[in-house]
Amino acid sequence: MTEQSHPGGLGAIGGTPVARIGYGAMQLFEASPDDAAAVLRRAVELGVNHIDTASFYGPGEVNRRIRAALSPYPGDLVIVSKVGARYTGADPMPLAPAQRPAELRAAVEDDLRQLGLDCVPVVNLRRLDLPPTIPAGDDEVVDLDDQLAEMIALRDEGKIGAIGVSSVPLDVVRRALPAGIACVQNSYSLLDRSQEKTVALCAAEGIAWVPFFPLGSAFPGVPKVTDNPVAAEIAGELGVTPAQVGLAWLLAHAPTTLLIPGTRSVAHLAENVAAAGVTLGAGALKRLDAVAPPSHG
Repeated sequence: MTEQSHPGGLGAIGGTPVARIGYGAMQLFEASPDDAAAVLRRAVELGVNHIDTASFYGPGEVNRRIRAALSPYPGDLVIVSKVGARYTGADPMPLAPAQRPAELRAAVEDDLRQLGLDCVPVVNLRRLDLPPTIPAGDDEVVDLDDQLAEMIALRDEGKIGAIGVSSVPLDVVRRALPAGIACVQNSYSLLDRSQEKTVALCAAEGIAWVPFFPLGSAFPGVPKVTDNPVAAEIAGELGVTPAQVGLAWLLAHAPTTLLIPGTRSVAHLAENVAAAGVTLGAGALKRLDAVAPPSHG
């Protein structure tokens, strides 16, 4: 595996080297099976070897499409899933909590069956601590220690390779550290720097920082990086797209950052991967750093 052949150079997740630009598969449920297969296969051709999924995407359909398109899997492919929710199809948040330890275990079993794996390399515990909010009743507010105990048991049994956490504030990340956390997934972008202290902790601990919504979100009221005038201005100066500027800023901002931008389009996939070749000079970085103030998280 060489840095040249993997977009963004090499990072690591759970001790395994991966390209710093990966692929988030959530949107594949909205694509046709043929289009989904084309995107997945092209991603691997472009050097992507980190694919993020979940059994509640679809539900299960995204996992099945990954298996249909890529199995037998390339030897260096790291598939990362997440547990803690179930699919409802409701609008605008199509998920409901599934936080109890037995539900976490059942979701891992779904992953194994749907993906055709003996072990999921990394599984994130998707908590309810931070937006985007999944409404929860009292019976779905589960203590972190109980959840981590189940995740550790699954790791000890060889059903998962490493544990990550998602949608968690800094204090929860710190509480989870003794379990041996491989990655943290929170919402974060050029326009949303509410997790800056968590980013710094991940860098200090050598934990993969995997921001979701790296370019903003389609959720109402969430701004998009592609609409930001500073990003657009710098993109014009460099002859690239605002999205590529937003992704390049994330890669430059913290050394343990791994990106998983999602798309249903092969052309858009190629554009995202090409962000690895965008070099932001000191002046551009200073202007982008000033777009949104860092805050606690």
